[in-house]
Amino acid sequence: MTHPAQPKASHFINGEYVEDTAGTPIPVIYAATGEQIATVYAATPAIVEQALSTAKEAQKAWAKMTGTERGRILRRAADIMRERNHELSVLETYDTGKPLQETLVADATSGADALEYFGGLAASLTGEHIPMGEDWVYTVREALGLCVGIGAWNYPTQIACWKGAPALACGNSMVFKPSETTPLCALKVAEILIEAGAPAGIYNVVQGMGEVGSALVTDPRVDKVSLTGSVPTGKKVYAAAAEGMKHVTMELGGKSPLIIFDDADIDNAVGGAINGNFYSSGQVCSNGTRVFVQKGIKEKFLARLAERTGNAVIGDPMDEATSFGPMVSENQMNIVLGYIEKGKEEGARLVCGGKRADKDGFFVEPTVFADVTDDMTIAREEIFGPVMSVLDFDTEEEVIARANDTEFGLSAGVFTNDFSRAHRVIGQLEAGSCFINSYNDAPVEAPFGGVKASGVGRENSKEAIKHFSQVKSVYVRMGDVEAAF
Repeated sequence: MTHPAQPKASHFINGEYVEDTAGTPIPVIYAATGEQIATVYAATPAIVEQALSTAKEAQKAWAKMTGTERGRILRRAADIMRERNHELSVLETYDTGKPLQETLVADATSGADALEYFGGLAASLTGEHIPMGEDWVYTVREALGLCVGIGAWNYPTQIACWKGAPALACGNSMVFKPSETTPLCALKVAEILIEAGAPAGIYNVVQGMGEVGSALVTDPRVDKVSLTGSVPTGKKVYAAAAEGMKHVTMELGGKSPLIIFDDADIDNAVGGAINGNFYSSGQVCSNGTRVFVQKGIKEKFLARLAERTGNAVIGDPMDEATSFGPMVSENQMNIVLGYIEKGKEEGARLVCGGKRADKDGFFVEPTVFADVTDDMTIAREEIFGPVMSVLDFDTEEEVIARANDTEFGLSAGVFTNDFSRAHRVIGQLEAGSCFINSYNDAPVEAPFGGVKASGVGRENSKEAIKHFSQVKSVYVRMGDVEAAF
């Protein structure tokens, strides 16, 4: 009896499932139990070739359709995705280990939002008319061509749509490679797009590790690469894309500051810190993992945080009462446990958690360290797990300087009841996606992305359109041409 998570085949190319078992087998492990629930096969060179040539060929006709027609297909896909939210969320929980309580509201729903939003924008992608006396210039917004999307393992359905929806709205085709850790969900996105009326070949999914990603990124037919991943991977992919003068969007990691002033509402601030560190078991790139708390409320904040962290329901992700799931893989669990040991060795005070949870699967307790200093490893490096570092501060000027003292710049948050201070501080923080009296909201209407080492380009919102299209300008002369001879 095959597990319900086993897909029909490993890849989805030209409108149908495609298998080639000559590729390296990739086991799909359910993070809550450690058992293998499916197998897919990495793309062979033949599969990569099939996906790229198909996508290149299909793109021309897709771009010729009107934006209204393309948009209608994307919006239909959004409707199908919402209708199937439950089964897609169950699959996402198998893929990632994230609790169903979370996947039901934060993954396929977010993917559907992206398909709907960019479906709605597709018909509005126009150029402009620029008068030049009796002459004039007009601009045309054109597709880039063939785009490659490379996904991360924390939001496999969402990322497949965050990249696919704007690419398709602009008239591009896409070859998407999910993370080898979570290969299942993107196949369903591809299947739903076909069902919604998308032509075969405009959204294809191939599986694989780094070498498949590399083959896609370096292929001369590819016009654009959009990656979600770590900074080291981003640097490699960016360099490879630059070699071929390709467009890129890089959504990379962070070590984002969350600043809590002593006039903040304590419960809201604790809620923000929990969302910014323990949602998805801490596996979110924009997490506010350096929580700076003004000294006046430090102990009160820590006491309330420990109390509320004790309410986490750690258990079977398929039980909707569970609010905290496992790490995505054994490897990720071991990385996180290594960082926790470093925190203890370097002298941070362990407030709660700090070890592997006593159950099957890859569970790490929600962990809080206090008395963390700026030079500790846990305050410098992205952990990508449920480890919160709480740091003390005295003054606004001091905390701004310390918050910015990092190579990263993805997100930043401020909790305070002084609104002029809130805007003043956010205005000085070097980060792309910021929050006031909130943390980690990511509606499709708002641009998402980082500065410094955290990436280039923006996903979501109208900004994403600029990253999946290019502008052609045409000068029209109405009179005679003058020339020197």
